[in-house]
Amino acid sequence: MHNNYKSKAFKEWLDKLQQESWQLELIISGFSVYGLSQAFEPLKIYFSIAQNEENNVMSIALMIALTSCTILMFTLLLHVVLRGLWIGALGLRYVSGDIDYETLNYRPKFDSYLRKKIGSFDKYIGNLEDYCSVIFAISFLLIFYIISVFLCIGAIGLIVYTFFSDKANSNTVLNIVGIVLLVFMIFGMLFTFIDFLSQGYLKKNKRLSKIYFPFYWVFSYLTLAFLYRPLVHNFLDNKFGKRLSLILVPIYFLAIAGATYSFKRSNYLSSSSRSNLYTANSLNYDENITEKGMFIRSASIPSKIIKTYYLPIFIEYNERVEDAIFQFNEGLKPENDIRGFKSDFIRGIEESSAIRKNRDSLKIEYMKTLSQIYSFKIDSLAYTNPGFLFTKHNNNQDGFETVLPIKNVSEGKHVLNIYRLSKKDTTETKNSIVTIPFWYYKE
Repeated sequence: MHNNYKSKAFKEWLDKLQQESWQLELIISGFSVYGLSQAFEPLKIYFSIAQNEENNVMSIALMIALTSCTILMFTLLLHVVLRGLWIGALGLRYVSGDIDYETLNYRPKFDSYLRKKIGSFDKYIGNLEDYCSVIFAISFLLIFYIISVFLCIGAIGLIVYTFFSDKANSNTVLNIVGIVLLVFMIFGMLFTFIDFLSQGYLKKNKRLSKIYFPFYWVFSYLTLAFLYRPLVHNFLDNKFGKRLSLILVPIYFLAIAGATYSFKRSNYLSSSSRSNLYTANSLNYDENITEKGMFIRSASIPSKIIKTYYLPIFIEYNERVEDAIFQFNEGLKPENDIRGFKSDFIRGIEESSAIRKNRDSLKIEYMKTLSQIYSFKIDSLAYTNPGFLFTKHNNNQDGFETVLPIKNVSEGKHVLNIYRLSKKDTTETKNSIVTIPFWYYKE
């Protein structure tokens, strides 16, 4: 059935829904808060996995989801609390009616002050109703704002990747087009932000509105503003909604700033510090990786206390490891780098069977080069050219594994140092990757 929004029947239907909307608001808020509370932990785990795998596209998508969940949960919880207060006020009104200032018998100074500031109880209930309705609507509007910000940042990243990558650097035309698009995006974001803070000043100014309109038109599609623009303008034409929306923005900034605070117990010591001679970070020991979303940092050994004649070592895989291998063996670097977020279908087309077969044959050379660039030292005892296996460790973390003999190491406290060579031009540098302390006692 087609609804004619100009008809009297449609307006009466909307008015009726408007009066009963508080019930729908509570139902939606309750289910949403419960659903968000259940989704928050899995999203954090997947975000940790994406970060560990250096999957930037998935990390950004999950960051948007986590930020949206946090804001939505906070706003909807606030809405539920205020709605509960509103329902309580309605129940109290049914029992005791309006505020009887005569019965309170306050002194004239307090009586006049309270009559002016509080007024009637019905006014209080009406204000609560306004706050609840506006907060419920603005909670979803804020999600669109967050998505819009990330879309703009993503568009800038896409422009830089497309027009300023290694292949595009030699093409002057592409560089010029990229610069024009980049300047347009930067000015567009600046104008849109100014217009948002000024609540539409650029649209009101006679000269600036002509300059701003092309940016406004493009960004309305880029930020998906055409989906939520009616909500925005409905807020802006209402003083109460405009005031509340201005108050909520700094509240969220203060909440973000508050989240950066943490309690420090020492000026010198912290359990989250990198492992060194005096500190043992839990993420460098396999026995501590017991929960989903926890991953080994740089490298790990089985435990702080080693009782065997051998020491298994796991080194996490990341792009920097492969880049270091390419520095020392340029023949391993492929013409088409398949790393990154790409479609398996397109990747299959790009790679012929001959290329895949050749790449498989180079795996031995790859692992040999890996052994050449890594070295270990337990105190002053050096280990070079270890043999590696590519494997999955705790929580399916990709990495390389090797085993060092420590039969001749004395009992007591020791320090494992892991080094990796890097190369710039013809200069080789030995970099310390991680230092892991442990105790060795023979069984």
